[in-house]
Amino acid sequence: MSKQFLAILVAIVIIFAGIVIVSGNKSSGNGSTSSGSGATQHVEGQGQAGVTLVEYGDYECPFCGQYAPIVKQVQAEFNQQIFFQFRNFPLTSIHPNAFAGARAAEAAGLQNKFWEMHDLLYEQQNQWSTGSNPTPFFNQYAQALGLNVTQFKADYASTKVNDLINADMAAGNKLGIDATPTFYLDGKKINVGESASSFETLINAELARKAGKTTTAPTSAGTTSQTTAPAQSKQ
Repeated sequence: MSKQFLAILVAIVIIFAGIVIVSGNKSSGNGSTSSGSGATQHVEGQGQAGVTLVEYGDYECPFCGQYAPIVKQVQAEFNQQIFFQFRNFPLTSIHPNAFAGARAAEAAGLQNKFWEMHDLLYEQQNQWSTGSNPTPFFNQYAQALGLNVTQFKADYASTKVNDLINADMAAGNKLGIDATPTFYLDGKKINVGESASSFETLINAELARKAGKTTTAPTSAGTTSQTTAPAQSKQ
């Protein structure tokens, strides 16, 4: 075997190895180091009229807690006509346990119990929100809701749950939200009073406006508008 042939053979091996390495780098690049998480899509209601009410809320926010039973009443009243969507917007600078509360709701959501945990967090807000470590309360709630508590704890501490909350916050920041609760009705920020009748007036007006239009499921949480949101709890 000549030296010239050996040299050609070695060159071919080196080139082939280089192709394999480059190909491997391209494949690994497909798995992005960023989360890629989109904002959450927690939606209730049948939405037959194609109207969507979105709340950006903070589980530790006392005003959100006051609105919670009113919003629940409105959901039940308009269940067939509208979609209701909730997104996380913990104001961590003034509510140190708010992000933890959002973690609990999202972790429960991974076991299809988001709304049950959402409601329980507001119902028991005075219990868990003031402690230095709310986690034991969340574990109790998970058990009461019939969740796999071991899985709940793992999900609660996971990057996946963290990314979901951050994606909601990023969506809220794009809208310029700085207070909770903030409500959007079909993409328009609304100023709504702390009563069911205040919601009813705005929703009925929107239902009348959209009468006869095609129903579509919500894919986003609204866009900016010139109206004013309820500035209840601010950073």
